[in-house]
Amino acid sequence: MIPWLLDSDPALRWQVERDLAHEPPEVWEATRARIATEGFGARLLAHQDPDGQWAGGAFFPAGFSGFSGEEDGQPWTATTWSLNTLREWGMDAGVLRGTAELLAKNSRWEYDDLPYWGGEVDCCINAWTLANGLWLGADVTSLASWFPEHQQPDGGWNCEWVSGSRRSSVHSTLNSLKGLLAFETATGGTSASRAARRMGEEYLLERGLFRRLSTGAVIAPWIAVFAYPFRWFYDVLNAADYFREASLHDGTAPDPRMAEAVELIRAARQPDGTWLQAHRHAGRVWFEVDVGAGEPSKWLTLYGTRVLNWWDLESRI
Repeated sequence: MIPWLLDSDPALRWQVERDLAHEPPEVWEATRARIATEGFGARLLAHQDPDGQWAGGAFFPAGFSGFSGEEDGQPWTATTWSLNTLREWGMDAGVLRGTAELLAKNSRWEYDDLPYWGGEVDCCINAWTLANGLWLGADVTSLASWFPEHQQPDGGWNCEWVSGSRRSSVHSTLNSLKGLLAFETATGGTSASRAARRMGEEYLLERGLFRRLSTGAVIAPWIAVFAYPFRWFYDVLNAADYFREASLHDGTAPDPRMAEAVELIRAARQPDGTWLQAHRHAGRVWFEVDVGAGEPSKWLTLYGTRVLNWWDLESRI
């Protein structure tokens, strides 16, 4: 399986080399450096506009008229989605030197025409902006303090809080946690941000990552439906990989309350060690980066193998 995974785009290959093949840093760092000049990374960079944006918009492409049924799903081509992708692939921020300044000057949120690096009201958007800003060197200090101030009483977050919601969403909570972890990794965090992250993690863990706290029932069938790219969607593989990263950052063992969720991930592994792409999240893209539904996905196989290796090793220590 490892040779199959290594025969891939540099954005994926360097992670296989580091996390699964355990190559020395000089090997995977050299592969990672190729992201800017080869394959997916170079192709996505080529779509950046002179003003620093992608597709002429912050969260939606310029001219997007809303979900009118004229196109299938949400478009994934605008600035925030493109930055998310390049950052998650491991692109060196130096390649995008000057982008933070260009976005500060030229990009405004579709919501209330707010300035880009100040964020807006959506938890997920603010989490991605926090992580992207830290990566590119923008001043996003105010966004780090936004999350403790907007945490729900149950410990998580909900992007619909502005409409009055007082119950958290697993989607919003996971994305918020990723932003807070990026903040801690880059800066050490603050006492408030660290406490908020712990509360958010507890929100998911006390539900075993996929059950309703009130009844113990499965939240929804999609919790074990795996599709790459993850986008904003929650599933137990996406959540477990967050907890893997948090565990490595914190130097802590896996929480045993994840055990049942990890077995859902293990159950989806095929006899040949791969994971299948369940579907593609509908919407406009610059180009496809993974296989179609029903085919073995190298991206999902990286994530699934990485999670199980971490769980099986660390849970025995």
